[in-house]
Amino acid sequence: MICLGIESTAHTFGVGIVKDKKVLANVINSYTTKSGGIIPFNAAEHHIDVCDKVIEEALEKANIKLSDFDLVSFSQGPGIGHCLRIGAMIARSLSLILNKPIIGVNHCIAHLEIGKLLTEAKDPVLLYASGANTQVIAFEGGKYRIFGETLDIGVGNFLDAFARHIGLGFPGGPKLDKLSKDGKNFIEMPYIVKGMDVSFGGILTNLKQKFNSKKYTNADLAYSMQETVFAMLLEVSERAMFHCDKKELLLGGGVACNTRLQEMAKIMCRENGSKCFILENQFNVDNGAMIAWLGLKEYTDGKRQSIENTEIRPYWRTDES
Repeated sequence: MICLGIESTAHTFGVGIVKDKKVLANVINSYTTKSGGIIPFNAAEHHIDVCDKVIEEALEKANIKLSDFDLVSFSQGPGIGHCLRIGAMIARSLSLILNKPIIGVNHCIAHLEIGKLLTEAKDPVLLYASGANTQVIAFEGGKYRIFGETLDIGVGNFLDAFARHIGLGFPGGPKLDKLSKDGKNFIEMPYIVKGMDVSFGGILTNLKQKFNSKKYTNADLAYSMQETVFAMLLEVSERAMFHCDKKELLLGGGVACNTRLQEMAKIMCRENGSKCFILENQFNVDNGAMIAWLGLKEYTDGKRQSIENTEIRPYWRTDES
């Protein structure tokens, strides 16, 4: 069975094609800016502009025709409403025109499931670190549960906000990762872990104050920020692993591409006798392959959905699935 998946929760428009358990194509086109962050209207316009091209490229890579797929899936939520509507509209159109079944899936769970498909992880705790989302997720007691999350902004949005403040473009996370490698001096800053949850708003304010004081180099600020924030994320992840008695950690989301976060996660798992699983970057960032795989999986498990029930769900929580 072949599923075509459409991802459009935020700045990325992606199309993935999965046949059974094999990824045939995963094409990504992302909205970027030289200054500022995501402007929802502009991101939606970007998705409209590139959708035909991305679908065609995915079909070409998979070596199939548009009529060959058996199922269409799309990110139903959570995400930016303007952007979600574009993916939903395209998925509905394909479903109606080609008379194919349609499945809307939870974007957060898709990050977990693609990791289980493409790695040897069987029952991991997922550290899901992306722009708007920062969650520690695991399947426990018969459902997906959130064991820790951000109390304010997502770690990716936090990184992008700081990057914008010091004059870097969007997305800023990869640029901060590169800049941090030149940092030599650790600068103490707030470390905010509250039980199993984390908070980044106060750290962002503190970073801006330090930058504005002109007392520190950008490289040292980037280095110190990453060391602090990633330690927070891994502290709550490790606690969740012990709480659930799980021996596997899976990184997911765009921030999971950060080389220092990957390095710290591997060290943590090695020290506590666990395994760390990290996907290729193309499957860490928002992508259509993970949407196609979860749609195919849920359809095989018996889920069915009518066009009338494919309304977008911008605030759809992981533990509501």
